[in-house]
Amino acid sequence: MTDALRAEWTKLRTSAGTVWLLIGTVALTVAVSAGVAAATHVSSDRGQDPTKLALTGITLGQAVIAVLAVLVIAEEYGTGMIRLTLTATPRRLVVLAAKAVNLAGLALLAGLLTVAGCLLVGRLMLPGAGLDPAHGYALVSISHGPTLRAAAGGVLYLVLIALLALGVATAIRDTAVSVGAVLALLYLPPILAQTVADPLRRHLQQLAPMTAGMAGQATTDLRSLPIGPWTGLGVLAAWAAAALLIAGLLLRRRDA
Repeated sequence: MTDALRAEWTKLRTSAGTVWLLIGTVALTVAVSAGVAAATHVSSDRGQDPTKLALTGITLGQAVIAVLAVLVIAEEYGTGMIRLTLTATPRRLVVLAAKAVNLAGLALLAGLLTVAGCLLVGRLMLPGAGLDPAHGYALVSISHGPTLRAAAGGVLYLVLIALLALGVATAIRDTAVSVGAVLALLYLPPILAQTVADPLRRHLQQLAPMTAGMAGQATTDLRSLPIGPWTGLGVLAAWAAAALLIAGLLLRRRDA
């Protein structure tokens, strides 16, 4: 396992796209959060969630980390390098596990930088939008228990999205199709949920990986959520685990 981890880390580290996609994840997410903060203007009502607003950029930034995860395996199928990988490490589940561990580590790093940047943007910009103590809102602060939980949820969300995308790409084996499938799985259910009425809408929001996972970013009015923060992350974790399980089974049964 150690040799497989080292080999997969070397591939990730030396790939030209890895660094740029990680930078893109952080930059896009923080930029979107900054744009949302700049466009936000509220009065004295207490209906806003500053922490959730600060983390809004994850909605788009997750797409970049998903692309990185797809490339971790699908690019090898595209170039034929997967044959060399499986020849060097015949135990295919070890290969998948090594890819997942390295990818999770990179996603964790990107998540920490991303969430920290978003919260800093919220701390600096949201008071100018009216989300300040003068209007009944506490400043965004990691020392606030719910904000710390939301920050941890945001980091875990990006890690789980990366693992979900890795599982999907391993099963599909084509880069473009895998990216399309992952993005459809993330973005289509929330759109579909808006076209139906309750209780079907609520059920879709509880089961969809994006809406369930992002429940972890809320810090106020939690009873109005379709699913609890940690339960929602659990649903996303189940999606990621199922995708990796199916990927592992197919990887073992199919030719390279």
